[in-house]
Amino acid sequence: MLYDFQLAGNRVRLWQRAGESYEHVLMKALGYAMFVGEYPHLEIEIKIGLRYKPDLIARKSDGEFDFWGEAGANSIRKTHWILKHTRTGKLALFKIGQNNESLIRQLREEIPAKYRAGGRLLLINFVSGIACLTASRQIEKVPKDWYAEFEI
Repeated sequence: MLYDFQLAGNRVRLWQRAGESYEHVLMKALGYAMFVGEYPHLEIEIKIGLRYKPDLIARKSDGEFDFWGEAGANSIRKTHWILKHTRTGKLALFKIGQNNESLIRQLREEIPAKYRAGGRLLLINFVSGIACLTASRQIEKVPKDWYAEFEI
């Protein structure tokens, strides 16, 4: 199914693929709306020739990764690999209604601090009712009361 969003002044069309939940599509849209101002070259689901395909990606002018976003289910192993092998400036994990304390503890225990240093790893946890709050698909900006943000 194709969804038409208005995100931070941009029309963005996102496909919901077979087996993909609407919440996954919504997290990509919300992540885009949150970070496109800071990363104007932010793209959604672009193949980059690596082991993993990011949900959101922005590159610097030299081709290095400035921002990487992962929505929904994401293993600790994958998160660690991205931080270790891509040298991305910032990796944001997007969740909805997640148990923050448990995930944060696990990320800190299993991913060495040197890969998380300098605010490189963020957890953005949207409120459980985010689908209702965004039903119009018109998201100019993401208000702070729609999510909690944690630097890991």
